[in-house]
Amino acid sequence: MSGRTKLIVALAVLAVFAAAAVLLPIPGPAELRAWAAATGPATPLVLFVAYSLLTVVPIPRTVFNLAAGLLVGTAAGIAIGLVATTVAAGLSFGLARLLGRDLVTRHLHRSAVKTVDDRLSGGGVLAVTSLRLIPVVPFAPFSYLCGVSSVRLAPYLAGTLLGSVPGTVAVVVLGDALTGDTPPALLACYGVFALAGAIGLVKVFKKRAPAEPQPAAPAG
Repeated sequence: MSGRTKLIVALAVLAVFAAAAVLLPIPGPAELRAWAAATGPATPLVLFVAYSLLTVVPIPRTVFNLAAGLLVGTAAGIAIGLVATTVAAGLSFGLARLLGRDLVTRHLHRSAVKTVDDRLSGGGVLAVTSLRLIPVVPFAPFSYLCGVSSVRLAPYLAGTLLGSVPGTVAVVVLGDALTGDTPPALLACYGVFALAGAIGLVKVFKKRAPAEPQPAAPAG
């Protein structure tokens, strides 16, 4: 597939994803319970598949974490959320790398592109974990960014899993956003996660910062 064809396909995929994120309805608690009753024992499997595939589209993971806690309970909901998150992250990464990596590679000579690429790839697990911890960093777009960067798959998936644990647990246990309310405890958790992510990013930037040249020692 030529670079031009990949670009056209990538833009088409992004357009479809954006439309799906806007147009797909978000079900309420009553609808979710009716759906679970209809699927019966297959509910955990269907939820896992839906979570894994639909979060490749920019549909917030929060919706599925809430649904997981509501439909299958805390322990199973957390397990499904974390495994599905990792699967969705891998699918998003692979899709972006297939369609967009060549385009980014051609622009690595540009300082801005190279800086972002170096920070992500050099930061490894810590960089990905830190960014996953920050609630305002959207899940799917960040997955696409990592896919087109030089980040290797293993540290990317490890960082995604580690960085997703606190938020997934908090939403499954504390979340009530499907009823229109966000508990103060959940907001407090988000603040703590954001702070932890910011601290991790500071460490990544310090680690990757070029060393200052040392002044030459005076002769004699």
